[in-house]
Amino acid sequence: MERFLYVIRNKYLLAGVAFVVWMLFFDRNDFSTQYSYQKEKSNLEKEKTYYEKEIAGIQQTIKDVQNNPSEIQRIARERYQMKKDNEDVYVILEKEAEKK
Repeated sequence: MERFLYVIRNKYLLAGVAFVVWMLFFDRNDFSTQYSYQKEKSNLEKEKTYYEKEIAGIQQTIKDVQNNPSEIQRIARERYQMKKDNEDVYVILEKEAEKK
């Protein structure tokens, strides 16, 4: 018991414990704040990789359009559903299977 009281009365131990408690719970950059920052950082990194892939795809499409005139026609037909004056376009939609 006497040794326990000696350890508790140690001013360096008390200062160290107080410092750790302060840094974990009361500081501006406490543990929960750092955790939320890390979570947000990982989400932003995922978004960054997604947008980098999208940019690469768009840049490839731009190169294709500049080098191949028939690519312009393909994009106009697929994305914007354009057609020539003398042709008809039929859009076929598949029905989803009924859920039971």
